[in-house]
Amino acid sequence: MTEVTGAVRLDVDGALAHLVVSRPHKRNALDPAAAADLSGALGQLESAVARGRVRAAVVTGEGTAFCAGRDITGVDPTAEDPGRVLADVFNPLVQRLADLPVPTVAAVEGPALGVGLGLALACDLVVAAEDARFGSPFARLGAVLDSGAHLLLAERIGRPRTLELVYTGRLLTGTQAHQWGLVTTTTAPGRALAEADALARTLADGPTLAFTASKRLLARQRDESLGLPDVLAAEADAQRAAGSSADYVEGFAAFQAKRAPRFTGS
Repeated sequence: MTEVTGAVRLDVDGALAHLVVSRPHKRNALDPAAAADLSGALGQLESAVARGRVRAAVVTGEGTAFCAGRDITGVDPTAEDPGRVLADVFNPLVQRLADLPVPTVAAVEGPALGVGLGLALACDLVVAAEDARFGSPFARLGAVLDSGAHLLLAERIGRPRTLELVYTGRLLTGTQAHQWGLVTTTTAPGRALAEADALARTLADGPTLAFTASKRLLARQRDESLGLPDVLAAEADAQRAAGSSADYVEGFAAFQAKRAPRFTGS
């Protein structure tokens, strides 16, 4: 199944979805119309996940760029409230992508800048070409790092390195981003989507209910600053819920029979 919403395409192949921003002539930068298209495609993806049809998702950009950020062509900085633009347009996209209750993998070729960086880091895992570029050149604009990067970037590379990128406007290559712990793995240029696809298909075949429980628990620990007693209690609750699933029973049976498990996400 392929659904096209303007500048964004949603491809569903079995249990795997591909969410593709398709403005290659603009390096997949998002203008208001493209942001609205991405919101619509996310709605379709959320619906497919809720129906149990999609169990993992790959997020990428068409051609040689992931997303070069906001398309500011023709924007008059004296005639808009930039905080309102973030709150109304871009922040919900990052939040909804981060909240998807299935494993997500970003496949990054070329630039992932500004809101593009936020979208990549909202994914659970990032596969990047060695010559990809990560960062936010806001130091040249007098703007503040945004799209959740004060959290999503800092939790991966730490506060000092985050501030270094803020202060200098330096962009990291995919290779450097991997060395800093920003991305999960790197590939030769042109191979990020294929590698992300293979990884996501493996995840889609796994015990996705258990994956989702861990994803939510880690988000809770981050957002609520849970101490060890709370984490232990939350893990027990999650394990209790997992214990009532078909995947849990199948996993035990397969382990005991020394065969590969056949998980269904139920």
